[in-house]
Amino acid sequence: MKHVFRSLATVLGSFLGLAYSAQAQGSYVDDALLYSRQGPAGTARVLGLGGANVSLGSDFSNLSSNPAGLGFFTKSEVSFTPGVGFGSASSAPIANAANTGNLAALNQTANSFHVASLGVVFANRRPDTDNSSDWRGGSFALGFTRLADFNQALSYKNQTDEQHSFMQYLREPGGYSDYTSAGYQNAVQDIANQFNSGSYTDIDGLAAAGSLTSTNTIKNPADPTHPFYQVVTPVRTGPVTQREQVLSKGSLSQFDLGYGANYRDKLYIGGGIGIVSMNRTRTSTFSESTNGGEDFNFVETLKTTGTGINARLGLIYRVVDAVRLGASVQTPTYIHLTDTYGTTLTSQYSPPNQPNVFSTSIPGYDYSITTPFRANGGVTVLLSKYGFLTGDVEYLNYSASHFNTTDGSTDPYLDNSNAVIASGYRSVVNLRVGAEGRLDIFRVRAGYARYASPYAGTASYNRDQNYFTGGLGIRSKSFFVDVAGVYLAYKDRYSPYTLVSNEVVQPTPAPATPVVRAAPVIASDYSRFTVSVTGGLTF
Repeated sequence: MKHVFRSLATVLGSFLGLAYSAQAQGSYVDDALLYSRQGPAGTARVLGLGGANVSLGSDFSNLSSNPAGLGFFTKSEVSFTPGVGFGSASSAPIANAANTGNLAALNQTANSFHVASLGVVFANRRPDTDNSSDWRGGSFALGFTRLADFNQALSYKNQTDEQHSFMQYLREPGGYSDYTSAGYQNAVQDIANQFNSGSYTDIDGLAAAGSLTSTNTIKNPADPTHPFYQVVTPVRTGPVTQREQVLSKGSLSQFDLGYGANYRDKLYIGGGIGIVSMNRTRTSTFSESTNGGEDFNFVETLKTTGTGINARLGLIYRVVDAVRLGASVQTPTYIHLTDTYGTTLTSQYSPPNQPNVFSTSIPGYDYSITTPFRANGGVTVLLSKYGFLTGDVEYLNYSASHFNTTDGSTDPYLDNSNAVIASGYRSVVNLRVGAEGRLDIFRVRAGYARYASPYAGTASYNRDQNYFTGGLGIRSKSFFVDVAGVYLAYKDRYSPYTLVSNEVVQPTPAPATPVVRAAPVIASDYSRFTVSVTGGLTF
């Protein structure tokens, strides 16, 4: 059933802005980035600092960033951080051959309630009068941290012509535009098998069931006994209006356990293990209309779940009382993934008195991904009793992401996706900085994080992600309450489908100029504001 998800990946794939070969790999290439790119995470205290905490210490967030920070705890604590996110996207087609109208941008919201972190730290500190060992104490911690937010939505309206429409995509079965090729003929045979059996496995089969496509027989001059078969679609006139809404929900979370030790109140060493849990549902509703009436619409849903594992080591060194240096490394994360796919097509071309709604559900395609190794460094400067400044740098190589089958078999599609990932992504250095001011039990925080564009080469627009953060807090001997706000703004582009004929340099017979059928490209401005509150008790 792998071809089902290949077809889905092409239809639902995001526009990466690489070569068109990258687009053809669809959502697997995009998913490699989705599972690797993580923003600020943890407690409201750390979120208010822009996520910077590699050298800070004494915060539950150290468990998932630098477990050496657990060695700073002198008292045990339990904390809980709920949050709410408010997202929006403004999307409009950009100028290209597939955009024949001048349509305004549409806005779409995506709000969510979530748990940012939940955990407990058990501290064991030797009394200052106990000099029996240079190891002054340590802390064991376990808990949950939400690492990435998949809640996102976009909607748009585009006007195009027949040669750039989704019908053109259907006229290229299996990703082939030359009906004389063996690949094209094999794809037509697969469609015929689906139609004859009544068991549909992809959008091409459903299109045949709904009479969006039919097959013409063309004489084969080289072999009259084996004619060519060509997929054709109903004749439409006038402009084609496209509408689509894409909704994505879910998150990437991690259950951690770790230990941090304190050596002579100078060197702090820690390690941890993370169990990753991933859940994402993506639903696309796409339609095309001509002459004021809807020709068809289809709703596709892809649900991906996964579990994985990683490990990390870290240390923090107190250079002097006012300066701390920190570093941590995390192994690549291995995640076992399962895709479940479903689609429903409604066609207005179905013959009278026959069904016009067709659907299918394909469960259980298993595969895996290994996300990149991470390395972090940080420095914290204490400003006496008035607060501190802290900053982190993070290195990771997005091109090291790699998909594999789970049974050891060879999958050319995954191999092609891995090749695109290796050439289309790059290594980056991310930056996080934060500051805290203190006045008695009150805290005021501000931070900034810049996550660099993961794409190789240059782009026509900036793909960096910028986070602006702030927070307030109250700390007493027995409890603490912190609140943080995180604002994210970034740009992205998306295509609902790709056309193989877009890659045709010079068709045969050659016209005066090459035929280029570009697919629609949607430009989106995204923003998301998240508010998190941490409540904690020390004991």
